[in-house]
Amino acid sequence: MKLKLDLHPVYNRGGEIDKALRGVIDEAIRKKATEVEIIPGKGSGQLKKKVLRFLDQKEIKALYHRIDKDSKNHGRLFVYFRHR
Repeated sequence: MKLKLDLHPVYNRGGEIDKALRGVIDEAIRKKATEVEIIPGKGSGQLKKKVLRFLDQKEIKALYHRIDKDSKNHGRLFVYFRHR
């Protein structure tokens, strides 16, 4: 199962970005999704950096297996999960 989070609607609201990211991570764990596609968009790259900082937090990092940046579209990230 794959989940998708498009951050375009909340790109300028910091608290809502964190809330949306945490929500999709929790949903992935609850539904045992193997992959979450996060779309921060291309823009200046500030939103993508914010997403990567969020994902790099110790308590969040413990919840997923790895992250891939899309080589063909720098406005997308993939977060992969391993469920036990």
